[in-house]
Amino acid sequence: MPASSVAAIAAAPSDAAAAHFAARLSFETDCADVHEALSGGPVDFVLIDARDPKAYAKSHVPGALNIPHREMTADRLAGWPDDRLFVVYCAGPHCNGADRGALKLAELGRPVKLMLGGTTGWADESFPFVTGSEPGSLKVASAA
Repeated sequence: MPASSVAAIAAAPSDAAAAHFAARLSFETDCADVHEALSGGPVDFVLIDARDPKAYAKSHVPGALNIPHREMTADRLAGWPDDRLFVVYCAGPHCNGADRGALKLAELGRPVKLMLGGTTGWADESFPFVTGSEPGSLKVASAA
């Protein structure tokens, strides 16, 4: 009997699979992990919304700063220690703003992870959003 499309290409050896998934986790985080940190800490990262200011003002993850990827510069980031972790997101899987922002941060020598799903993933988890030009707080948004 022929193999299914799933099994037609053999799975990687366990040690290679472990290395692959460990590497992915060093590049990515998800909405649930970000939400957990913002809800009770520690918040040991800077959350960046890489979209344009209009999209940010309309709705963003509580606590996120708005730094569009085109505006990420060494001068703009100078207020944070060089080893501070940045977590960047955009609208979601259909948007590459977070990838562009993560690339820019990495090129500037900053530790960075991508928040998978962006605002689409955040909404899928039914987590609250805030509006306006200020970061806001998850605790305030959850009480609303």
